Amino acid sequence: MGRFNSQTYLLWGVLAGVILGGVVGWVFGPKALFLSILGELFLNALKALVIPLIVVSMIVGISHLGDVRRLGRLGGITLLYFLTTMGLSVILGILLVNWIQPGVGVTIGEEMTKVLPRKEYSFLNVLRGLIPPNLFQAMSEGQVLPLLLFSLLFGGILTTLGPSGESVILFFRGINDALLKMVRIVMFFAPIGVFSLVATRLAQAGGGEMFLQELLRIFKYAGTVILGLLIHGSLTLPLVLFLFTRKNPLKVFKGVSQALMTAFATASSSATLPVTLEKTRSNLKTSPEVSSFVLPLGATINMDGTALYEAIAAIFIAQIYGIPLTLGQEVVIFLTATLAAIGAAGIPEAGLVTMVLVLQSVGLPLEGIGALLAIDWFLDRCRTTVNVWGDVIGTGVIDSTLGKRS
Repeated sequence: MGRFNSQTYLLWGVLAGVILGGVVGWVFGPKALFLSILGELFLNALKALVIPLIVVSMIVGISHLGDVRRLGRLGGITLLYFLTTMGLSVILGILLVNWIQPGVGVTIGEEMTKVLPRKEYSFLNVLRGLIPPNLFQAMSEGQVLPLLLFSLLFGGILTTLGPSGESVILFFRGINDALLKMVRIVMFFAPIGVFSLVATRLAQAGGGEMFLQELLRIFKYAGTVILGLLIHGSLTLPLVLFLFTRKNPLKVFKGVSQALMTAFATASSSATLPVTLEKTRSNLKTSPEVSSFVLPLGATINMDGTALYEAIAAIFIAQIYGIPLTLGQEVVIFLTATLAAIGAAGIPEAGLVTMVLVLQSVGLPLEGIGALLAIDWFLDRCRTTVNVWGDVIGTGVIDSTLGKRS
């Protein structure tokens, strides 16, 4: 008998889970909801690892820098990459939605006269949340940004303490290795979990027939978003990777394919983070200091797919209501879509929350969000996959850039 290859098992197993889950959810509809428990257990296992992995991997990553002054270069290059790629994605979205004009001719239905109540988004709340009064409460609530800031400072200080700091760093490295091994164990059950998540979400949408009806109703809008995501994910980001690293994007894609399929199944870049960290280190051999810094930060603020989606959705709503937008207003949409994507949490459908900010910035009716709700769960999975892919590309680009400058 041949040797068992866990990488091959997971790759084909997760792919089979996505396909089979789609078939079951499509055919059986709401009857498939009983499968939800399997997906919930898998998702909960990943989420349970997110917070400890973020804290520990960030501390270990900063400790690998050795000279804390390198943190400034790492942080500066990382933010420049995030802002550049998100800006490119928003420009692409604006160009596509103005060219295709998916909102022209779409009638205003009942769902566009009211919006589901949602918590409003505020940049001030994001800033306040950077320094919480209770760090453990922030952990329990899944607030990632303050944990990143704390871990960054804590890891940096450990590098200045000499022998006593080195013993603590060694302790955290052991925890980090143990957590990554736990991720591998959880991923062994990924095919079952992914199957359940995909089947259940399609079942919640009423099955394949109901989903198809909603898709056909706003087909041009969904097609515009998916086209934009495909162009950005398969052309823009791979081109950036090749220009800076000369690496083959297809090999990188294959190395993190399990993470990308997990992103599609969970619709959460945060829940996917443990898998992304493990795959970039084991398959792509990226340096620990870069992956431990870039990936947790990217899962929180680097949202290429979300930024593109918000720009398209805002202009789509304007087209539905017949509201002409000036060049100045589209520039405002470019800025607010980029900034709102930075603040969007790495959780399912967070883009709908920050969409309020984009619409308010140019005076568009918030009721238009109602037209997006029925199909958003599917588009959310597509844009989350691009978000995670952008983080992976960024890790390779930043790792290569720092290596050249060292």
